[in-house]
Amino acid sequence: MSRTRLPLAALSLASVSALLLAGCSQSTNASKNTGDPAAAASAATGKKPAPFDKGTVKVALVRQSGAGDYFEQWGNGAKAQAKALGIDLTVYDAQADNAKQATDLSSAINSGAQAIIVDHGFPATIQPELDKAVKKGVKVVVYDVETATKGVVSTKQDDASMAQAVLDVMAKNLGKNAKVGYVNVAGYAALDKRDSVWKSTVEANSWKQAFKVGKVTDSTATDNVPLVSAALTQHSDVTGVFAPYDELAKGTVLAVQNKKLQDKVKVFGADVSNADIQNMTAPDSPWVATAGTDPSAVGAAVVRTAALELAGQLNKSSVEFPAVAITQDFLKSKNIQNMDQLRAALPALNLSRVSTADWIANVAH
Repeated sequence: MSRTRLPLAALSLASVSALLLAGCSQSTNASKNTGDPAAAASAATGKKPAPFDKGTVKVALVRQSGAGDYFEQWGNGAKAQAKALGIDLTVYDAQADNAKQATDLSSAINSGAQAIIVDHGFPATIQPELDKAVKKGVKVVVYDVETATKGVVSTKQDDASMAQAVLDVMAKNLGKNAKVGYVNVAGYAALDKRDSVWKSTVEANSWKQAFKVGKVTDSTATDNVPLVSAALTQHSDVTGVFAPYDELAKGTVLAVQNKKLQDKVKVFGADVSNADIQNMTAPDSPWVATAGTDPSAVGAAVVRTAALELAGQLNKSSVEFPAVAITQDFLKSKNIQNMDQLRAALPALNLSRVSTADWIANVAH
């Protein structure tokens, strides 16, 4: 999505996306995680403030992750940064079960965690528990979650700029008065923000929206193939489709290919991950542009934000992570095949200067 994360890198995208969003399997119990052992961290030079000067700090990560490797990378970045900070991170993942996420959040509050990070989720489901956490004095940082609870720190991808970046490419490719399709789902914070930019872009370019379909499930990409295929059967003359979450984009790509329209229909997505890069650079792929943040870098930055909040050094109520536009042509011209190569080619993805201090060992991505 924010993988919304939907999320979003992020499922990241996003998010999920961000979003973001619904998961690929059902989780059982909370698990202790030490992070990606391959991740390196820069050395901290400053004196650790309280509570980090007294040993291990207990933090809970309550996730509503979705399908795809965006969410896996987001989680790996968060775990690696937690390990570098000396944080004992307990991870809960509801994976598409909203009731379970509320229960997970309640368990996190009662676990004695000094801070809780909430990665995606429906506000109506988790709002009461967020209120309880703040009232109990627990520091709370949310990622891609809309909340009215005072005292909660909000972190998110800049979803408006993300959508605008890829839609600018779409407008350049399609021109004015084009017939277009749209694959999206309402109700997720990141996707709703991307939707607002979509609507204004459609109007500004006098596009004709032929269809809107989409759903989020425990297998979002696969389950959207028949929806998009049916829409393309009725509207095979569209020249572009916007699917602003990478799992939605993957399903759209498969549908376009199944209908043998890859030479006529271009797909424009959002979020970026290893799988997304492979999808975009595959032979005859119609996915020509996306925009996103580095999900690993975002996960790490969210943990650093929570650390600064715990130390009383954040001094702000929100942190936003900028997105970067990425085209198929760029990936192919640089022979980019994975996120490591993309990070080297696009330094703008690096968030090492976001939410940091001299006492924090920043994880390298």
